[in-house]
Amino acid sequence: MKEERADGYSHVLKYTGLFGGVQSLVILIGLVRNKAMAVLLGASGMGFNALLVSVQNFASQCTNLGISFGAIPKLSEIYEHQQRQQLRYYLQVVRLWSLIAAALGFLFCVAVSPLLNTVTFTWGNHTLHYAMLGVAVAMTAISSGETVILKSARRLGALARLQIITAVASVILSVPLYYFFGPSGVLPSIIIIACSSMLATVSYSYHCYPLQLRFSRRHLRDGFGMIKLGVSYVLAAAIGSAAEMLIRSFLNVEGNLDEVGLYNTGYMITITYAGMVFSAMETDYFPRLSAVSKDVAATNETVNRQMEVSLLLLSPMLVGLLMMLPVLVPILFSRDFVAVIQMAQVAVLAMYFKVLSMPVAYITLARSRSLSFLFLETSYFVVLVVAIVIGYQWWGVWGTGLAIVVAHVAEWMIVWSYAFWQYQYRSTWKVVRYAAVQASIGALAFVVSVLAEGWTYWITEAALTIVSTAYSICVLRQKTHLWQSLRRRFRI
Repeated sequence: MKEERADGYSHVLKYTGLFGGVQSLVILIGLVRNKAMAVLLGASGMGFNALLVSVQNFASQCTNLGISFGAIPKLSEIYEHQQRQQLRYYLQVVRLWSLIAAALGFLFCVAVSPLLNTVTFTWGNHTLHYAMLGVAVAMTAISSGETVILKSARRLGALARLQIITAVASVILSVPLYYFFGPSGVLPSIIIIACSSMLATVSYSYHCYPLQLRFSRRHLRDGFGMIKLGVSYVLAAAIGSAAEMLIRSFLNVEGNLDEVGLYNTGYMITITYAGMVFSAMETDYFPRLSAVSKDVAATNETVNRQMEVSLLLLSPMLVGLLMMLPVLVPILFSRDFVAVIQMAQVAVLAMYFKVLSMPVAYITLARSRSLSFLFLETSYFVVLVVAIVIGYQWWGVWGTGLAIVVAHVAEWMIVWSYAFWQYQYRSTWKVVRYAAVQASIGALAFVVSVLAEGWTYWITEAALTIVSTAYSICVLRQKTHLWQSLRRRFRI
């Protein structure tokens, strides 16, 4: 154990594997639901679902009051010092403000539903659909409040189980609705999934910390500090959700729901797949970085180490994904989605830049520079929306994949430049070397996907996947403790 703690690379590998494993299981369960949706609803049905979900996320981000972020520092401190009476009181504060957020979310959806119907659709009246989303938004706010309590109390195992339970429930509850009601079952499925998630989270949280309905003006007053802390993060998330909603609305107006469904599928394949590696950053990497955020040398070492391991783990997966997309898309969705393959293949290249920018972006969070974080996030989403509009008008759905790459390149340049001047961040030559080698292999794999066919395609892509994997293993093996940990994990 002392040896493992001394080797930071082993720590990064261990927790990236742990949290990535849970995330991958959730993704696999989600793919079952997406497959059923693709077969039963088609591209237009998936587009309709994507549009409603993007509006739901936007409404949640606008009205959740930052509880999911702002409550954690105070609750964690109280829990760490075992102050039971104060903990019970602050749980009441969090739950009261969660109820307020739920009410705001419902009222927000009802109020803006006529406007959303006008902006996002050129046919039919969908005002009621958007108003009914308020029910799902309200239940999500309550779930988020209880999730914060479980996080602060270190109930990470319970949170992992809840994620899996919610994913399984989403399949069991939604697929029959798609089968019997078709596109008309999309909205009820969203509400039922939110309800099942809320019931599962609330039941476990209330079992650990029973509900006490004793609210006063003091509870309201003591919650303002929590709300103030989370405002910038709420705004950043709301801007992100608004950008996604605008993109899908633009594609629906300029094209149709089929185009929305194709874009959403390609985006989901690339971003969600890479999320298996990125999922460890918030849970493990962010606390470690926060602990050394005032030490420039330690910060640079922590960031570069996380970047190295993430890059070496993710790169072979990206080349393999790029190779297998022609097989995976028809299997996971249907042949109606074959048009998305080329879009997803070019979008895969964006993940090489994301793995370089994301660890650096967390420096801003670790130093509690909320306004700087808001600026960086807004810059990325502005570039993304503009690039999507231009890319789609020139090259259709394939152009949206290229736009995703352009946006991530811009994000990488902005984040690194900002961190260089503001935080004295300096990359190592190891990061540059690993990135140059793996990104070159990825770019070559993309060129092959465009130019080659038949056996030439499969043999060349398989060879590049092997080369990328072998390079990562060779580098990991040079880091002695990391390689030993890898061998123990897979019994090599």
